[in-house]
Amino acid sequence: MSTPRGQMVLTMFMLSSGFQMDSWRDPRSRSEEIGELSLIADMATAAERAKLHAVFFGDGVDVGTIRDNNIRNTGLYEPISSMGALIGATDKIGLVGSVSTTFSEPYNVARQLTGLDRLSGGRVGWNIVTSLFGGYQNFGQSEMPSPEARYRRAQEFVDVALKLWDSWSDDAVLNDRVSGQWADISKIRDIDYEGEHFSVKGALNMPRSPQGHPVLFQAGQSPAGLQLGASVADAIYTAQPDLESMRVFSDRVRAQAVTSGRDPGSIKILPGVVPIVGRTAREAEELSQELESFIDLVAGRRRLSFAAGISIDDLDLEESIPAERFVEGPQNSSRWHSFRRMALEEGLTVRQMIVAFARAGGHRILIGSAEDVARDMIDWFDRGVCDGFNLDPPSIPDGMNRMLELLVPLLQERGYFQTDYTGDTLRERMGFARPAGR
Repeated sequence: MSTPRGQMVLTMFMLSSGFQMDSWRDPRSRSEEIGELSLIADMATAAERAKLHAVFFGDGVDVGTIRDNNIRNTGLYEPISSMGALIGATDKIGLVGSVSTTFSEPYNVARQLTGLDRLSGGRVGWNIVTSLFGGYQNFGQSEMPSPEARYRRAQEFVDVALKLWDSWSDDAVLNDRVSGQWADISKIRDIDYEGEHFSVKGALNMPRSPQGHPVLFQAGQSPAGLQLGASVADAIYTAQPDLESMRVFSDRVRAQAVTSGRDPGSIKILPGVVPIVGRTAREAEELSQELESFIDLVAGRRRLSFAAGISIDDLDLEESIPAERFVEGPQNSSRWHSFRRMALEEGLTVRQMIVAFARAGGHRILIGSAEDVARDMIDWFDRGVCDGFNLDPPSIPDGMNRMLELLVPLLQERGYFQTDYTGDTLRERMGFARPAGR
């Protein structure tokens, strides 16, 4: 069976505590193993059995959210070391990790990712992030750079990394035992880079990776983030709660890709989705209510207030946030606009907003039978607004297992998702051409 648009790309967010805040409180969770290899190895191998293209690690570099008792995406698994550890536990699934261009240096990152790509046989991807908040005090900075400054640095950072990855020709390694020459040094070239933020002589001190370049992911939704993603990324992660916002975002990415001189169809757009899945709609709703019971409403009020930048301490849980508390300004993020829409257009109460934020964080949440959820995902894919999805397991392991064992097989049966891996590298399996290099 085939579909008009081919097949979806599916990746999975490696949140060992579950995507829903506080879902680690579920008695079935494996929260005692958070931080250990056993947990992420089981998660990654489960995703590989389902034939997902990749697993994806987010990151955080400060302790603030842990002090707030929110361990959803806190850097408890550092991406570079975690991907390295999973190379031996997996065989074909891609390994994607977030590394911040604000708190790193391009030579180190290019070298680390090349090393991982070679060790994994070409299965590594880099999620390019600039870091939204926190952590600057840990890197000798007096304040967090502005979004504009962070994205200027990120653009230059990626440019340097690409040049370093191309500093070796594919045929530079001779391994000639007779002549005693291991590499043709004429095919290893310094990049001699001088820019606003970086001065890098190069070349990289290791051969080009199996993929040429690791697969590049990006997730910024601001104008600067969108410009970066459309100009360099192979795949773009995004949080879009409804079809219309997804369509607008997709159109903006495609248009910006054309402006950047790229084929708009060469970029895979992968919205996040939180599937709470059951064998029946009733079973899914029961799981949904059970997960909701684990949400700490006191902490949830504090987290919502911080994320929205709005004081809500005086409001009852059953009240809505008044319109006058949403003050328009250029600093307002896409998340702020989402909160405003939830409160003013959808009429959600404080309690409902706390639950929605804890569950999805701006992503789309789908509650229903595997049949219902698959139909919904297929609808977005068939409309051409996305090229697949980043699956956010609501809880670990139960929510993840339902997602992988009930939902993914339905997508496979209907021809919308692969039943086995094809190609030798993550780049090939996701349908991307190998960069030719210099």
